[in-house]
Amino acid sequence: MNSHSLSFILLLVVVACNFSLYGCQSIDTPDNEEIYDAGKIDQHLEADVTFTEKYRPQFHYTPRINWMNDPNGLVFYDGEFHLFHQYNPFGNQWGFMSWNHAVSTDLVHWEHKPVAIAYGKEEKEGIFSGSAVVDHSNTSGFGDIETPPIVAVYTSAFEGDRPNQAQSLAYSTDGGETFIKYKENPVLDHNDPDFRDPNVMWDDQREEWVMVVALPTQHKVAFYSSPNLIDWEFLSEFGPAGAVDGIWECPDLFQLPVDGDPGNMKWVLHVDMNPGAVAGGSGSQYFVGDWNGESFTEEKSTSNDEILWTDYGTDFYAAISWSNVPKEDGRRLWVGWMNNWDYANQIPTSPWRSAMSVPRSVELKSTGDQLRLVQQPVDELKSLRKDHVQLQNVSVVNGEVKSLSDQNISGKAYEIEVEIDPADADVVGLMLRAGEEEYTLVGYDAVKGTTYVDRTQSGESGFSDLFEGRYDAPTRLENGVVKLHLLVDWSSVEVFVGDGEAVLTNRIFPDPQSRDIRLFAE
Repeated sequence: MNSHSLSFILLLVVVACNFSLYGCQSIDTPDNEEIYDAGKIDQHLEADVTFTEKYRPQFHYTPRINWMNDPNGLVFYDGEFHLFHQYNPFGNQWGFMSWNHAVSTDLVHWEHKPVAIAYGKEEKEGIFSGSAVVDHSNTSGFGDIETPPIVAVYTSAFEGDRPNQAQSLAYSTDGGETFIKYKENPVLDHNDPDFRDPNVMWDDQREEWVMVVALPTQHKVAFYSSPNLIDWEFLSEFGPAGAVDGIWECPDLFQLPVDGDPGNMKWVLHVDMNPGAVAGGSGSQYFVGDWNGESFTEEKSTSNDEILWTDYGTDFYAAISWSNVPKEDGRRLWVGWMNNWDYANQIPTSPWRSAMSVPRSVELKSTGDQLRLVQQPVDELKSLRKDHVQLQNVSVVNGEVKSLSDQNISGKAYEIEVEIDPADADVVGLMLRAGEEEYTLVGYDAVKGTTYVDRTQSGESGFSDLFEGRYDAPTRLENGVVKLHLLVDWSSVEVFVGDGEAVLTNRIFPDPQSRDIRLFAE
């Protein structure tokens, strides 16, 4: 039998997240109480939330209670990272969309705040996804130079006989604690009722605001400019392009240096799609190119039949980046919704549903003549590291499964950095959150040349026929070795391949007693 060498570094994470247990802002119960049982709503509001509930992530953001989806309005202001997100104040499934709110000084520990922008009961206005900016020059007139306003640009989803989506504003002059809806909303409408998810940035070179917004059913995004966030002028459209099997949503446009060179800047247009993503259901893609102030042009080296996927797992959607991050920080930072519309309303968690990915830094690097996004967990997560166990040159015989329990290595939430030399093995890797009859496989497949996550035996999955599966990301060996960086939480696995040139993000729901880590080779 052949022996396969694995150079193995294991970093166990003992989580010490200080989650604040803030309650939700009081909102009237919706008239249609058939949608959500009012008794259950009251029970949730009064629930003794401990953040130790079954499947509750320990180093990923989750709402205290109720439904969450897309991150919205990510903005840095006065020393704090603000995270707004889609939220249902009344129940554990999608509905009555509002913007919930949390803040952090380190992207790791989050303080829960009251609902920031509430569902409009009288006008039946859903507060759909969008972005937020700091209006430093007070172009909007909502604040003043000394106290620049935070302006949220969001989609008003009007219900009724003729549903419509248009772009609206709300502003805060107290650092994001409270928001006032602009009295002349909406500020931008369109002849397509599917018109949503505005993402706004300040163009320093042209001294104007730029908005990119989705035309979902047309598989396009549209660009607009404004001097004041109120009056918008159409510029151009991009698309259809790339993956078009599902609707387009939640675009983001930002500039990055190539290989860290500030003299060589390119633009990235990130667009989500549902369904039809690489791992099934919802997912995200990106385009690399140039922005001339009016239109986006895709880079020729990337405009071929290859689709550039942001994440090869099932559970990374609606990612947008933080605005107003200090220039001295130098990072482009984003976070995504860690769920999939194939089963989002059914995942087995209570009294909350859904989680965010870990915040990630995003870079643009050249691989041959190709430009690719590279993602890494933010460095601030290293503050959670405590126990450090290092194993070197561990060999696994073909057909063997080797438990690390005899090394006192196991757990429900941990971090692993591993270098795998596959030698002549077809498949080699790890079994995570392993128990008597369940495990999640993370491995390198030498036959396919991929890193994969297999959750067909990962635990609870009966809530959806679409949950079980194996998901692969293209992987190139470096000096015969594949490097993986794994973040494992109570109900998720994130795999960063190599230097982050590919990522696989997947939810799992194992038994809390399934804590073993095993090595295998085939």
